[in-house]
Amino acid sequence: MTGRLGRVCRIAAVLLVAVACQSVPARASGPLPEATARGSGVVTWAAGADRLGEGTADSGYRLVVHTSVGGSDLRIRLSNAFGDRPLTLDSVYAGLQGQGAALRPGSNRRLTFGGARTVTVPAGAVAWSDPLPGKVPAAVNLVVSLHTPQAAGPATGHGMAMQTSYLARGDHTAEAGAANWTGTTGSWWYLDAVSVRPQNAAAGAVAVLGDSITDGWQSTTDLNRRWPDYLARRLGGAGTAVQGVADEGISGNKVLADGAGQSALHRLDRDVLALPGVRTVLLFEGVNDLKAHTGVTAADLIAGYREIVRRAHAAGKCVVGATVGPFEGWSEWDPAAEAVREDVNRFIRTSGEFDAVTDFDRTLRSPYVRERILPFFDNGDHLHPNDKGMQALADSVDLGSLDCTR
Repeated sequence: MTGRLGRVCRIAAVLLVAVACQSVPARASGPLPEATARGSGVVTWAAGADRLGEGTADSGYRLVVHTSVGGSDLRIRLSNAFGDRPLTLDSVYAGLQGQGAALRPGSNRRLTFGGARTVTVPAGAVAWSDPLPGKVPAAVNLVVSLHTPQAAGPATGHGMAMQTSYLARGDHTAEAGAANWTGTTGSWWYLDAVSVRPQNAAAGAVAVLGDSITDGWQSTTDLNRRWPDYLARRLGGAGTAVQGVADEGISGNKVLADGAGQSALHRLDRDVLALPGVRTVLLFEGVNDLKAHTGVTAADLIAGYREIVRRAHAAGKCVVGATVGPFEGWSEWDPAAEAVREDVNRFIRTSGEFDAVTDFDRTLRSPYVRERILPFFDNGDHLHPNDKGMQALADSVDLGSLDCTR
């Protein structure tokens, strides 16, 4: 890489309908079939992938996720993006949450991969399940249960789920009851996307590329009050073509540098552009780059934004740019970082390089001290919005700007 981008990189140095399931034999591990390697339909849930501790043999994970758009032919994506060896899952089920780790009666059904009950995902790869017949409603808690018979080494997942999921020893994936799911986790393990086929064939999705604000930090756990959740609820009631929402926020994430997750530049393809049905990318990142005091300038961040826009446009996606919110009062705030923020926001608002702009800075800031979050929206750390602030962000998005084609 050369020029400005080279400098950037150097700085980085309804209920599931019951269908009778036939017995499907497991297959030997090998290259993933094309249908397993690629997604289809429209993404209804997603979470940015990162390294997540160590894999553990004979472990069960009952993962609770919240759908946005409803539809049929459920598929899930399993990720071994950060693994250093193949990952085998020998039993995978999907159902609807009842209470806690218990599932709604009759909803828990086995998923297959290339026709087999077992899937082995190579190191660095992802795998999509086969479509599961039946319908999945919008805005419900879907539960994906996994068993890893011999997992070891680095695990892939999403650390800060803001959602309680459940753990078990041994394979209890087929059980609807909660008796053996006695452990809890605040992370999503191995699962990073879910898709459905909406009834409206023209439906699409928006993928939000962001940091801890998008990840939902300081929103209320288990109530789906991240701002992308509020956005999904608005879209669901608006009748727009864009119905799916993929929340690709990672706490601490930066545009330019790896650290808390791969940088937005490095994870763009896997976490955003490869998701099925994504029509628009909403980019809301930058505060972690400019507050880290690593010497990142407005020109550096702008170069990163331009690269994301270029690559998204080349993939046929539109890009909505969101201004960086205020954070005076946070421990890392200083006038130099504020000057970069103001320059970056000026570019986002006026450059014309984004297909549309949503002004989150204007939504969050105090009318009296524009460098600070309005106290009514401040969770107390002067950077992250509370539930009311999360809803205000979602309410300020022009839904028409998300229904965009190139």
